[in-house]
Amino acid sequence: MKISLRIIIFCLLLTPESYAQKADWQIGLFSFFDNNEFGHSAVQIPQTMAGVRLSPGIGIRLDSVHSLHFGVSMLHEFGSDKAIGDFYPAAYYKFDKKPFRFMMGAFPRTYAVERYPRIFFQDSISYYRPNINGILLEFSASKVFANLWLDWTSRQSPESRETFLLGYSGRYSHGPFYVQQFFYMFHFAGIMDPVVPEALHDNLIVLNSAGINFSGKTIFDILDINCGWVAGLERARAENSGWLKQNGFLSEANVEYKRIGIFNTFYAGNGQMPFYDDHDNELYWGDPFYRTETYNRSDFYIDFIKNDVISTRIIYSLHFTENTMYHEQSLKVSVNLNNIRLNR
Repeated sequence: MKISLRIIIFCLLLTPESYAQKADWQIGLFSFFDNNEFGHSAVQIPQTMAGVRLSPGIGIRLDSVHSLHFGVSMLHEFGSDKAIGDFYPAAYYKFDKKPFRFMMGAFPRTYAVERYPRIFFQDSISYYRPNINGILLEFSASKVFANLWLDWTSRQSPESRETFLLGYSGRYSHGPFYVQQFFYMFHFAGIMDPVVPEALHDNLIVLNSAGINFSGKTIFDILDINCGWVAGLERARAENSGWLKQNGFLSEANVEYKRIGIFNTFYAGNGQMPFYDDHDNELYWGDPFYRTETYNRSDFYIDFIKNDVISTRIIYSLHFTENTMYHEQSLKVSVNLNNIRLNR
């Protein structure tokens, strides 16, 4: 780890001139404060998550299409006595020629799953699991978007399970109307040579939805509404559980006017995550509130600053489920600097 850190720091200290004007540098800072008041919930835990993540890096452009990227992502949690709580190296190859993009290595998770709803990835994933270790293939045109990605999340050893995520998403737009699909499969195997054998789990979830987007076409800056059907499929192979099916209705609505907005999500159907009591968030990456049969989340937010460099958002969230209303408050600040932007 120390040798890897020294190599990365050395690379980051190199100037763009060292690469004959073909190197780009970037520095990302993301700070979050997220206070969850879920004290009486049977499916969620009350907690406060807060910290700052620093992500410096360099990109070496081999030509207009091919590039290499190196960096590191470091988290300091507020109140911790550790200067660095976690350390994620980034190193990947990128092919970028419209309409295709291909990436392989360790790269930011947002490149692949930024559009996914919280039933797939809860908020804390963006705080604590910043990178994908694997592959991304993407196609992006005026009406069609699609991607396919693999994230190898754990290598099997006597102490660690073998786990990986395989997913894809797609969207087709025609005027203000669109249809979209999100999918992932989580492969959750056991440790190497276990004393007590454990069942291998396959956890699949797919969302098909249709929507209408009038953003920028009315007095509202954002006006986007969609609804669709969620299907969860799971099995524990050695336990011969068969495929357990969980179906439900999911809708999303986002309305924003002059940086003040509301994002509302509603779910009704079978409770998801049937093996949560056995493996909790080791097996599931989505929000545990979707274990309930009816769940509504309303995020009221204000973007105090929003431009190409700085984004500052404060959010007050109301969660309605279990015949109770829960509260959540969060503040998120992100800063993204690079030499291309500064040299414009």
